[in-house]
Amino acid sequence: MRTMNSNSSTNLTVLDHPLVARDLTILRDAKTNTVDFRAAMARVATILAYFALKELPLKKIAINTPVTATEGFQLDTEIIVVPILRAGLSLVDAILDFVPDAKVGHLGMYRDEETHKPVDYYSKLPKRLDNALVLLVDPMLATGGSADDAIGFLKKQGATNIRFISLISAPEGLNLIQKKYPDVSIITASVDEKLNDDAFIVPGLGDAGDRYFGTL
Repeated sequence: MRTMNSNSSTNLTVLDHPLVARDLTILRDAKTNTVDFRAAMARVATILAYFALKELPLKKIAINTPVTATEGFQLDTEIIVVPILRAGLSLVDAILDFVPDAKVGHLGMYRDEETHKPVDYYSKLPKRLDNALVLLVDPMLATGGSADDAIGFLKKQGATNIRFISLISAPEGLNLIQKKYPDVSIITASVDEKLNDDAFIVPGLGDAGDRYFGTL
């Protein structure tokens, strides 16, 4: 793993791991079928979730082992996972494996194929975002439009502690989010080369949602 700082208040974590490199290759390969694509996505999502949840506040509790009394720990913050529909759903299960009691909200957005801008169509969020760690998840950070919209919306709803998790990021999207939201940490498996004229990430892996859900 390597951590990059574009300025003193913005954290970018890019995973640098041989298993991630292997699974990204599977995900990028146009010949990969839906079953193998989903399996590789789940494996990378598990590692993304691990790093996204590395630094969580804990509180001590008293417990009894079969041998003696001792101290244990509980999480000292609520965790809310918010996928950007629909592709963001592909990352949710891996996070819930780590935190089964996390709450899940949903933000519905799609990219207008002509303007390349996000269009909002649905939202359903748990209460008390202000007291929670909010994990906003979307496998592709391309132009940054959807992430920008989603972060802005969450902040208006009271969220103050947001981490954005993506599988693959483009420099254009990263620059937008880092500049506009220096308080939002970004965890990604890869920073790719650029966006093409159709606003797809290069080399990328195509449309993550279509490939994951088999709707090509």
